[in-house]
Amino acid sequence: MLRLGLTTLPLAALLLSGCVARTLVDVATAPVRGVAQVADWATTSEDEADRNRGREIREREERLGELQGNYEELSEDCRDGNDRACREAVELRAEMDELIRYIPADPPEGD
Repeated sequence: MLRLGLTTLPLAALLLSGCVARTLVDVATAPVRGVAQVADWATTSEDEADRNRGREIREREERLGELQGNYEELSEDCRDGNDRACREAVELRAEMDELIRYIPADPPEGD
């Protein structure tokens, strides 16, 4: 039994030294990996930026469509002599003009 212990002890020491070395490497490289992961979380990839930009444009276009419908109704009421509708139509038109500034124009057809 003593003989078995004496032969397995060096083998166990070799195996454990590999585990210890691996643990030391893991501990030493952990801060570098952690910083890299934080940098990845903190930055936006080009694909993510494109998706976000597309979503923003769609939301602005939807809002512009809603405003356009309300503006047409208020303009009709304004033509019928409703002063409040005239003021609200002017306010809506200003909001629409502001939104239009941030919606990219479609390229001309044929290009």
